[in-house]
Amino acid sequence: MTVSTSTNAPVDTALVRRVAIASAIGTTIEYYDFVLYASAAALVFDKLFFPAHDPLVGTMAAFATFFVGYLARPLGGLLFGHFGDRLGRKKMLVATLLIMGLSTVAIGLLPTYGAIGLWAPITLLLIRLLQGLGMGGEYGGGAVITIEHAPADRRGFYGSLVHIGTPAGVLLPTALLALFSAGMPEDQFLSWGWRLPFLASILLVAVGLYIRLRITESPSFQQLRRTDRPAAKPPLLQVLARHPKDVLLSIGAKLAESGLFNVYYVVAISYVTTQLDVAKSTVLVAVLIGCALECVTLPLFGALSDRIGRRRLYVFGALFQVVLAAPFFLLLGSTDPLLIGVAITLGLAVGHGAMYGPQCAFFAQLYPVAVRYTGLSLTQQVGATLGGGLSPLIATALLTAAGGAPWLVVAYMVVVALLSAVCALPLSAGERRRIETIG
Repeated sequence: MTVSTSTNAPVDTALVRRVAIASAIGTTIEYYDFVLYASAAALVFDKLFFPAHDPLVGTMAAFATFFVGYLARPLGGLLFGHFGDRLGRKKMLVATLLIMGLSTVAIGLLPTYGAIGLWAPITLLLIRLLQGLGMGGEYGGGAVITIEHAPADRRGFYGSLVHIGTPAGVLLPTALLALFSAGMPEDQFLSWGWRLPFLASILLVAVGLYIRLRITESPSFQQLRRTDRPAAKPPLLQVLARHPKDVLLSIGAKLAESGLFNVYYVVAISYVTTQLDVAKSTVLVAVLIGCALECVTLPLFGALSDRIGRRRLYVFGALFQVVLAAPFFLLLGSTDPLLIGVAITLGLAVGHGAMYGPQCAFFAQLYPVAVRYTGLSLTQQVGATLGGGLSPLIATALLTAAGGAPWLVVAYMVVVALLSAVCALPLSAGERRRIETIG
């Protein structure tokens, strides 16, 4: 059943903002937890958990466990999406927050390879699986509950506020790692300094839990429960039976947004520190600037999508990244701190921002209320696994094959961005639906 919400219905703006902020804080915690591992994988985990003679081999092993976390995301999305479509969005958001946060604290307490040998990477792998489950269910719930509270003509803007949590969640752990790595000797950082940002996540979890317990359930979901009984068929089967084209195309459209984000962030850190011998603090500061600016550009792109359409802006972002791919590595190769900052800022704040800003509303419109949590989670998590989960591993392998030269990675970026642009074009059919029918 499709629930309709009139565009003339009164909207409690304060409530919408509160829900958007609650979702954004949850996304911040989500990416704080997950991105902190990505940073540590590039900077220290190859030495502490995956020692190898060749630094690139150790880095690839660390990125492989990064990918394992992504593998668990689709399962988490389907699990929490199923119950979120049956029991409500709010309950699942509390559960995913706790899983993500406590898993991150556990990594901060984990002994290294030097202390317990092979059990260190094995335990790290298991924690990453649990962390990925939580992340898989987090995004869909936060995005859906925000879109379903938002007024029809501002869903792009409010949806983009949820996504501010991504660069903010990158900014916080990156700032902490930059502070600790620059402010203490390397042996101390490798011994215990890297653990502090992981342990600090417990504070974010406490704040996020406090806020999430005080938001209301989606009005669309409440109306659905009052007017319709849950279908006998599980939400996943309903999505696959009724929306197979939307699922496949949106997954393809997701690849560049998720995959190239990790190139601008995870791969860039590894590349300039291991291949170009640039100081870690230099690239971390560049990432901080890029993320801070993306926190500004995301709501601008979200608001723009309310005026010109989600698809048009999304395709622009993909094509911009096609053009940016080669200059990105040329700027990194200069080893000049200013040019490195320009490269990462263009990638994050403009290329990624133009796709990520409208994405929440763009993809949510594809699925009806009864299966929206499941459908959006499926799109996001499979796309993120194939895009963001694989991109650091693929890029590192391509760098190894090319002897450290970046041109194979450039070709990979171009192909992925073009594929996402092509997949996004047919999704314009979703934008022609009456906007009130998605809430």
